[in-house]
Amino acid sequence: MTTQVIILNGGSSSGKSGIVRCLQSVLPDPWLAFGCDSFVEALPARMRASDSGIVFAADGGVSIGAEFRALELAWTEGVAATVRAGAKVIVDEVFLGGAASQQRWQRALGGLDVLWVGVRCESGVAAGREVARGDRALGMAASQAELVHTGVVYDLEVDTTRTESLACARAIAAHIG
Repeated sequence: MTTQVIILNGGSSSGKSGIVRCLQSVLPDPWLAFGCDSFVEALPARMRASDSGIVFAADGGVSIGAEFRALELAWTEGVAATVRAGAKVIVDEVFLGGAASQQRWQRALGGLDVLWVGVRCESGVAAGREVARGDRALGMAASQAELVHTGVVYDLEVDTTRTESLACARAIAAHIG
């Protein structure tokens, strides 16, 4: 079986989005890209600051509510349906729940060939990127740098601390079956 889904998991500002763009460039077949940021942006505005939705705290913490989880389940199932319909997909994710987040994706992607990729970046480097981006609560990158990897099992890990996105994408592409 050939790889149908690539899940990139890493903290905020770890370099996942750059890797996704490079993967789409270096992989011979067309791959769609979906990301948790796009999912959050698709939520009604009222859910982006609600205990039942998602709350981004001033210190960089993130809280998830029940309505968010219900829509997230529908989204993951939709991504899986897209793959089952014949598309290859790269997912840019932040496993705030560590292993529990991976398990949600594993249930949705059951029976599909998935390449699980951990995207690591030293906390200080990610925090510097966060400041440069200017669109994140300061502290988010530092708080997520290790949290998102807790209990998660990967097929491959890349580290963007000193490695460019293109080199990481090529390393990932070498593992595509």
